[in-house]
Amino acid sequence: MSEQNSFNLDFIQKNLERAKGAGYWRSLDELFSTDGFKEYLHREFPRQASEWLDDEGRRNFLKIMGASLALAGLSACTKQPTEEILPYVEAPEKLIPGKPLYYATAFPTSGVANPVLVETHEFRPTKVEGNPQHPASNGAADVPTQASILGLYDPDRLQTVNYIGEVRSYPAFLLALVNALEKQKAGNGAGIRILTETVTSPTLYAQLQDVLKLYPSAKWYQWEPAGHGRRDGSQLAFGQYVNTVYKFDQADVVLSIDANFLGSGPGGVRYARDFVSKRVLRGGAQTQSRFYAVESTPTSTGSKADHRLPLKPSEITSFVRSLAGAIGGGSPGGSKFLQAVVQDLQGAKGKSIVIAGDDQSAEVHALVHYINQTLGNNGTTVMLTASLESKPVDQNADLQALVQDLNSGQVDLLLVFGGNPVLTAPPEVNFRGAIQKAKMRVRLGQYTDDTSDLCQWVVPEAHAYEMWSDAPAYDGTMTIMQPMISPLYGGKSAHDILIAFTETPEKSGYQIARDYWNGKHTGADFDTWWRRSVHDGFIKDTAAAAVNATAKMPAAQATPAAGSGYEVSFHFDPYILDGRHANNAWLMELPRPVTRLTWDNAVVMSKKTADDLKLTDEDRVEVSVNGASVWGAVWRVPGQPDGAIALSLGYGQTQLGRAANGAGFDAYPLRRLANAQYAPGAQVRKLGERFRLAAVQHHFLMEGREPVKTASLEEYKKDPIFAQKESELPPKGLTIFPQEWKYEGYAWGMAIDLTACVGCNACVVACQAENNIAVVGKEQVLNTREMHWIRIDRYYKGSEDNPEAFFQPVACQHCESAPCELVCPVAATEHDAEGLNNMVYNRCIGTRYCSNNCPYKVRRFNFLLFTDWETESYKLQRNPDVSVRSRGVMEKCSFCVQRINYAKITAEKQDRKVQDGEIVPACAATCPSEAIMFGDLNDPNSKVTQWKQEKTNYSLLGELNTRPRTTYLAEVRNPNPALGEA
Repeated sequence: MSEQNSFNLDFIQKNLERAKGAGYWRSLDELFSTDGFKEYLHREFPRQASEWLDDEGRRNFLKIMGASLALAGLSACTKQPTEEILPYVEAPEKLIPGKPLYYATAFPTSGVANPVLVETHEFRPTKVEGNPQHPASNGAADVPTQASILGLYDPDRLQTVNYIGEVRSYPAFLLALVNALEKQKAGNGAGIRILTETVTSPTLYAQLQDVLKLYPSAKWYQWEPAGHGRRDGSQLAFGQYVNTVYKFDQADVVLSIDANFLGSGPGGVRYARDFVSKRVLRGGAQTQSRFYAVESTPTSTGSKADHRLPLKPSEITSFVRSLAGAIGGGSPGGSKFLQAVVQDLQGAKGKSIVIAGDDQSAEVHALVHYINQTLGNNGTTVMLTASLESKPVDQNADLQALVQDLNSGQVDLLLVFGGNPVLTAPPEVNFRGAIQKAKMRVRLGQYTDDTSDLCQWVVPEAHAYEMWSDAPAYDGTMTIMQPMISPLYGGKSAHDILIAFTETPEKSGYQIARDYWNGKHTGADFDTWWRRSVHDGFIKDTAAAAVNATAKMPAAQATPAAGSGYEVSFHFDPYILDGRHANNAWLMELPRPVTRLTWDNAVVMSKKTADDLKLTDEDRVEVSVNGASVWGAVWRVPGQPDGAIALSLGYGQTQLGRAANGAGFDAYPLRRLANAQYAPGAQVRKLGERFRLAAVQHHFLMEGREPVKTASLEEYKKDPIFAQKESELPPKGLTIFPQEWKYEGYAWGMAIDLTACVGCNACVVACQAENNIAVVGKEQVLNTREMHWIRIDRYYKGSEDNPEAFFQPVACQHCESAPCELVCPVAATEHDAEGLNNMVYNRCIGTRYCSNNCPYKVRRFNFLLFTDWETESYKLQRNPDVSVRSRGVMEKCSFCVQRINYAKITAEKQDRKVQDGEIVPACAATCPSEAIMFGDLNDPNSKVTQWKQEKTNYSLLGELNTRPRTTYLAEVRNPNPALGEA
C-alpha cells in the first residue's frame, strides 16, 4: 500500500473508531468490506494512489465520507446547531410544566395537507386540532387526521434499518446506496428508478429534479391507487390537468355523483362547513340549499341528501351522460328524478355544483366538468386552479412503464418511497413479480408490509409529525410541516434519502426546506418571513392560481361488458383509506357511518339481492370476478342498489401490525387497471359458514318514538315548533328529586344541530384522544363493550330500498333529574354546582346500577383491563390532564371537564368570568360542520343559550323527565315537491 494511502487510512481509522464507540458500526470490518472502501482505501499502484491528490478523486472520496460520516456517523458525536420550531402561541423558553404548547404543522394524505395544531405536553404530542387560521381547516379536522396522533406512537412501526431481514445501521445503508450510485455514473443513472406516491411538495420535487439532473438517464415514476378518475378526468375534459375547488357556501343546488365530499377526501373539512352553512336554519333563516345524491353504495354524504338515487355502478355513466345532454339543451327524458335534477340545476345556473367522487371514472369526471361549465358554475361555485401535483401524470401508464423496465432487466437500483404498491397495484401488471427483478431494492416505509417484504434494504420512514417538509392544502395554500418530536424510531424522510444523491449529503431536513423557500422568497427579510410562515403553519396568499380552461363533451369510453352475474364496486374506506391507516386501532374500532361495522369490511348488498342468493347477515361467501376470488361476510344495507355488491379496500393485510393483521379481507385482487371503479359479471357462492361482524348498532328503526325529530322545509315554515309539540314534557315540579337545582355561577350545557351533523365520527375520535379512551378489540365489541364516550346513531325512515337516513350524536346528557345519580350506592356519580353529572372513579365499585338506569345507554364500564399499560410509546401519547382508568370503573362524557377547569382557572387569575366560546370540548372543537355548541346557560348572550331558544330545539326522550342538559335542534330537509318526500 502506498504511503499516501497509509496516511489516509490511518486518519479514517482514527475517526471511524470514534464512530464505532458511538455505536454507529458493529465493526470496522463491516465498513471496510464494502466495495466502495476497497476501491478507495486499498490502493497498490501509484497511478491509482495519485487519485487521492486529484481534485476529482478527492471530490468522490468526500462524497462517500460525507454521506456516511457527516450525515449519520461522526456528526452525532458533536452538538449540532439548534433548529428551532416555532410554537403557535408562546415561545419554547416559556414552557411551564403542565401547560401545553401548540405548534402548527400538517398531516398530508396523498400529497394534500390537512393543516393542524398539535398540542404538546413537555414536547410530547398528545392531541391534534385543526389550525384555526388556515383557510382549509378553520379549526376543524377529519377522522384520519384526528387519529394520526396514535399512528405517531404506533409500536408496530419499523424501528430499525434492515437488510434482507437483518438489522443494519443507517450509515451502512448510506454506504451501500452511495456505492450503487457511483456505479451508475458512467451510464448517467440509466439503471436508477424512483417510485413515489403523488408528489405535491415543492421541496421534494426540487430535490427529485436535482437528482435527475445529476443522473439524466434515471427515471422517476408516481403511483397510488386513488385519485385516478379525478386526475385523468380533468385531462380528458380540458386537455390539461387542473385542480377543482368547490364553493358550497355559494351553491343553491348540489348534485353528488358518488362523491363522499362530507366524509373524506381533499377539502372535506372545509366543504362540510361550507355546505352546512347553506342548510342550517338557525337565527330565523327560512331558506336551504337542495341536495341530490346519486350513489352506487350508501355513504354518509348521501345520507344527508334531500333526494338520493341508488344506481348500479354501470348505470351511473349513462345517467351522467343523459344529464349532460339535457343540460346542454336536449330533452331530459329518463326518470322523474333526472327531470327534477335538470330543472333545479337549470334554475340555479351559476349557483349550483355537480361533483363526482374518486370512486368514479375519468369519463364521469369529464362529463361533470362539462356540466358545470354549461351551467355557468365555473368561476363562481366551481374554481379551476393549477394542479396541486408537482408533476401530474397518468399514473397507470407510469406503473406500467416501471413494470416494463423491471421485466426487461433495466433496473439496477429501485427506490420505493411510501405507499404499498405490491398490495395495491392491479394484479394483471404483476408488480409483485416485477419488483424482484431489480438488482438493489430500497424501501422507505413506516411498516413491514407487502412491499417491504420484497426489498433488500428497508429504511423506517418518519411520521409526518417527525419531519420538516411542505405540502399544499386542497386549494393550493402552501402548508409548512415542522417536527413535533424527534423521530421515535429513527425514521428518515424522502428528503433525507434524496440528499444523499447530491454534493451536500450533510444537509438536514430543516436546511433543505428552509433553503428551498429562501430561493423562492422575493422579500427583503427572509428570516422574519420564514419564522412567521412556520409559526402560522402556512404561507399566506399561496392558493393555487386560477386557470382558464374550456371543457369539451368527452366521447364515450369503453366500459366492461355487462355479462351475467352481479356488479362489484370498489370503494376506499372513509377512515383507513387505501389501507395506509389500517394499523391504527382507533380507526379500526371506529364504527363506519352507514354499516356501523368495526374491525372488518364486508360484502355489502341489498336485502333483495341477499334474499335472491338465500343469504343473511354474516353468511360467508366467495365473490369471484376477473379470474380472482375473495372471501368475506355478507352485510345487508338499506339503500344499496339491487344486483350490486360494494367492497371496501385496504383490509385483509397480514403483516402490517397487530391492529391490521387478519382484519377483514383484501379486495384488491378483484380490481383491474382498465376499470378500477367496478367489475361486472361477478359470481357469489355461499360457503355454508358464518363469520361474525362486530357492529355497534343492530336496530335502525325509530319505532314511532322519533329520537330524531325531522320535517321538510315547507313543514317547518308552517309549524316551526313541530319538534317541541311532539315532545310530551312533564311539568318541572314533577320530579323524584327533593329540590330544584340552582346554579349561582356557571350552568354548562350543550346543543347539537342535527341538520348540521354529517355523521363523520370526527367527534368520536377527538373525544377518544382527549380523554384517553381505550380500544377494546373486536371480541369485546361483539360483547357490546365498546368504550366510546360518544356514539353516532343512524336511523332510517321510509322504504328499505331507498330510505332516508339520519345521524344523531349521543353522549351523556348531563340530566337535571339524572336517573343514574339515584341508584349509585356509593355516590360515585353525582351532580355538581355547575350542572355536570360527574363520575368519581375512586368511588366506583362497579355495580353498574347507573348504566342499567340510564335510558340513553351512554355509560361505559371497564369490564377488563382494556388500557395498554405496558407499551412505552403509548404512555407518551396520553393526555396528562385526564386520568387513565383501569378495570372496574364506569366511564362517560364529562363535557371535557379538564378544559372547563383550565378556562376557569385562567379566568380567575385575571379576575373575570369565563367568556363565551372560551371553553370548547374536544367534540365541538373538531366538528367540521360546527354541529355542536357548548357554553354557559346562565349567560343569556351565549351561543348555546341562543341555540336552545330555537324553535326546533328539543330534548331526547324528554318525556322521561330526565331534563337533559344536552338538547338537539331538529333536522330540516328541503325535498323537491315534484318528487315528494325523499
